[in-house]
Amino acid sequence: MGGPVEELIQTALADGDPDGPTRWDAIAALQERGDLETFTAARRLCAADTATERILGIDILGELGRDRPFADKTLPVLRFLAASETEPRVLYSVLIAFGHLRDPRALPSVIELASHPEATVRYGAAYALPNVVGRPADPAGVAALRRLAADHDDDVADWATLGLALTGGEVHDVRGQVLDP
Repeated sequence: MGGPVEELIQTALADGDPDGPTRWDAIAALQERGDLETFTAARRLCAADTATERILGIDILGELGRDRPFADKTLPVLRFLAASETEPRVLYSVLIAFGHLRDPRALPSVIELASHPEATVRYGAAYALPNVVGRPADPAGVAALRRLAADHDDDVADWATLGLALTGGEVHDVRGQVLDP
């Protein structure tokens, strides 16, 4: 799927399914472009009135361009949204984008959202943390993963446990005993 940026954006917005193949085909075509026009359009979407438009902008920015040429310009947009957004679905997309960007500068934002009351947001944080803790892993990031590994939501706990295994952090059971991840 190719075409002008605005046409691809409208195609993505027209698909009512957030996981729909038409939406994601349009997003992939936009991400592949990796140009300033696409970055500018996606950044504008991040400031839109509707959550659907903000999510689309974030989803485009998370993997824009093969070598992430706009990562330095994307990170402040995402960090602003992480600090100011209230819609859990938008925060989830921000966290997934942080994970795709793999930039340790996102770590403070991800740690902050790791304690969000909504499980969807915590799940996004569990996904992002192993990708932004840095190498060697930042102790605060590993501590956040440990807290998420004990989360009452099974999906959050499972993803955080995997993240601990990927970062080399220890996993503890409910009695505090170290488990093999």
